[in-house]
Amino acid sequence: MFFWSILVAVTGLLVVVIKIYQKLTCGVCRSSAHMVGKVVIVTGGNCGIGLETAKDLANRGARVILACRSVRRATEAVQEIVRDTGNTDVHFKQLNLASLRSVKEFCEHIIKTERRLDVLINNAGAGGLGNFKTEDGIHIGMQVNYFAPFLLTCLLLPLLRSSAPSRIINVSSLIHKYGELDFENLNMEKYWSDYLVYANSKLFLNLMTLELSERLKDTGVTVNALHPGVAATNIFRNIPSDIIRNLVEKSIGCMYKTPWEAAQTSIYLAVSPEVREVSGKYFSDCRDIKPSKLSLDSKEAKRLWAESERLVKFSLNNNSKL
Repeated sequence: MFFWSILVAVTGLLVVVIKIYQKLTCGVCRSSAHMVGKVVIVTGGNCGIGLETAKDLANRGARVILACRSVRRATEAVQEIVRDTGNTDVHFKQLNLASLRSVKEFCEHIIKTERRLDVLINNAGAGGLGNFKTEDGIHIGMQVNYFAPFLLTCLLLPLLRSSAPSRIINVSSLIHKYGELDFENLNMEKYWSDYLVYANSKLFLNLMTLELSERLKDTGVTVNALHPGVAATNIFRNIPSDIIRNLVEKSIGCMYKTPWEAAQTSIYLAVSPEVREVSGKYFSDCRDIKPSKLSLDSKEAKRLWAESERLVKFSLNNNSKL
């Protein structure tokens, strides 16, 4: 009995220490910059970090477009944002990242209906999606977390360029440090795990950010990646085991960031004048930090870009001036 009492006490103390440390080190966007006249797209903007990001930008006066798969949840999110901010210029357009056809249709619609695009936030992501290929022949987790956002960004680049100065923001993760760059296994056909899929997809987002920043030099379009922090969101909703899923969610919810706190770096990169001309960097807690050594390998980034174009069957060089 005494042992269990000590264990509970130590665990409780550890939770309190972690929570205090997290609160003290959490970066908060202090910029009061408005976004009136700006158009912003937030993928996965119907819940968690994406919802808090969209809500903040709407509160600053932006025209906000939520790009989400679920019509019901997106509609509810739009109503919540309008109610909380008073900004009625908040909209929803369906986007299913598990379908490259959906990505293309979404981009065609945006290009036809929007005169400008000032900020693109590739926020949507998911873990525990399983091991199967989409209709496009790409591993489901790799497509949702990386290959579809890659294509989405490429297709929207002409509008971003014509709207310059504009910004692209890729929501990565500290877990990228555990990713592998195996060009024989980009599509997870040799070996896979849910954890490796998630880590690889975030590593690839970092490398995409690095290469794209080179391609966008002197265009007025910047691109940066970020680690939002471990947050109490529903990103783990696809874990099949109820016990493991509940354990992970409760642990994270108790000890780590709220969605509002985790959204701060995305907001900072979207609005702060301090990073107006910063590109190709990796941020956490509203600060520029160093990602993994592999994330900074420009040669590998260039090669991954070429392989990504091959897998999504789209060549930026053949479809734009870049």
